[in-house]
Amino acid sequence: MMSYGDKEEEVDLNSSHEEMESLVLDDPPDGKSHGRNGQLSRPVTINYDPLLSSSPSYADRQSPDSPFDSFLEPPSYAEAIFTSFDSSSNGRDGSPDFSSTSNALSSEFLSISVTDPQRMDELNNSLVPGGSGYYTYLITTTTNLPEYGGPGSEFGVRRRFKDVVALSDRLLESYRGFFIPMRPDKNVVESQMMQKQEFVEQRRVALEKYLRKLALHPVIRRSEELRMFLEAKGSLPLVRSTDVASRMLDGAVKLPRQLFGEPAAAVDLQEVVKPAKGGRDLLRIFKELKQSMTNDWVGAKPMVVEEDKKFLEKKGKLMDIEQQLGEVSQQAESLVKAQQDIGETMGELGLAFVKLSKFETEEATVESQRVRAADMKNLATVAVKASRLYRELNSQTVKHLDKLHDYLGVMLAVNGAFSDRASALLTVQTLSSDLSSLHTRIERLEVASSKIFGGDRSRLRKIEELKDTLRITEDAKTRAVTEYDRIKENNRSELERLDREMQEDFTHMLKGFVLNQVGYAEKMANVWESLAEETRDYQKDHS
Repeated sequence: MMSYGDKEEEVDLNSSHEEMESLVLDDPPDGKSHGRNGQLSRPVTINYDPLLSSSPSYADRQSPDSPFDSFLEPPSYAEAIFTSFDSSSNGRDGSPDFSSTSNALSSEFLSISVTDPQRMDELNNSLVPGGSGYYTYLITTTTNLPEYGGPGSEFGVRRRFKDVVALSDRLLESYRGFFIPMRPDKNVVESQMMQKQEFVEQRRVALEKYLRKLALHPVIRRSEELRMFLEAKGSLPLVRSTDVASRMLDGAVKLPRQLFGEPAAAVDLQEVVKPAKGGRDLLRIFKELKQSMTNDWVGAKPMVVEEDKKFLEKKGKLMDIEQQLGEVSQQAESLVKAQQDIGETMGELGLAFVKLSKFETEEATVESQRVRAADMKNLATVAVKASRLYRELNSQTVKHLDKLHDYLGVMLAVNGAFSDRASALLTVQTLSSDLSSLHTRIERLEVASSKIFGGDRSRLRKIEELKDTLRITEDAKTRAVTEYDRIKENNRSELERLDREMQEDFTHMLKGFVLNQVGYAEKMANVWESLAEETRDYQKDHS
């Protein structure tokens, strides 16, 4: 168990926070602090004297210049500014996401910071001066990864939020099946309701958090897409995905050719390895929707099904874990709020005794009033110290239990990777059904044609067209199966990584949380014990 000193003249606090935790009360004007029975009590560090000034209002105490804000201002739920009792940092380079321990502990690193937001005017014919613009952010990278030039590499580029969207879209498209962190939302409504600078700062923090999570992913950190985003000067070289309207228009142009059975328009071999929801192939969207409805409602077993029972079991467990994480996260927020409330209440109690002690001191006519005022001043001192300790404890609680919120975000990435798998399987199922239908149609036409002497030229021509479509569809299915297997392998490796990192992260989280609860409980116990030592004469007086 940690020890912080017993019955010292002053509570022994961490030297780096001595000023923060030192007593804010002064001694009486005569330079002596009267204890019980007129005896001198232990000396007190002098920083500020509430007894010599008028009592501040609550609004005064919220002022940046107020000496009370150091122990009454509510701590931010998003930052931890005090020294932790546990030696671990409870995270890798400040990132809230899980990552491979080997990345954190190896000599390789990829450090990213987002700073210096600058407003830029949009180059268009806006009628409202200053009404159209955007912010760019300086993204600075320091790394020793060989993909970025090796040891000592440091470079910076300016990017806007639209570039981050393009990066995210490319990663989600190129790395299906991986647990890719979700990018920050655009938050258009929020940006209109918040103060501009406040919103820009929140976005800066969110972008930095997102990029650091990408930098910790063992595959994404070495990707060409991320490297170009971080290194390329000027406009982002990543090709942005075609907008939905353009894709839908392309699909509408191609649809008549598909409906008339043109083999070349039957299946796009390049698009078959991508999700159908893009809209470029409307016929494929309709077919996969039909296949999905057949799977879910008709109850007919598809030709290809998910056969990995271990994966299905793991998927079900993760769904349960996600629900439990949500409940625990809510309770963690309640704990943070409760600790904040008790710290603020303890501080208010100390201030109340400060005012009462001041009144007793100013109105004292007998020695007993001065002694009572000194006792109340000592109690106020301890209450203020305890309030500060609660604030420090709360910051450490936030730092450690915030990992619960982080893993809720990880579960979104997990669900996205599982959706990739389901989408790829649906494509394989749909193509399998198409092949079965083509074989059936060809067989029927061949039977019908055989009954006519010399054959039916129109039927024979149709059979050849269907066989061409069959060959293209078989090639498409082969590619789709390969893509499905690739996604399954990505899921498998990511699930192994998630198990490993979740075990390590939660072990660090629980260790840090418990050690800080114990450590601050001991510090507070020592503070109150020092007061109890000073007031033991109470028992003698009433014995």
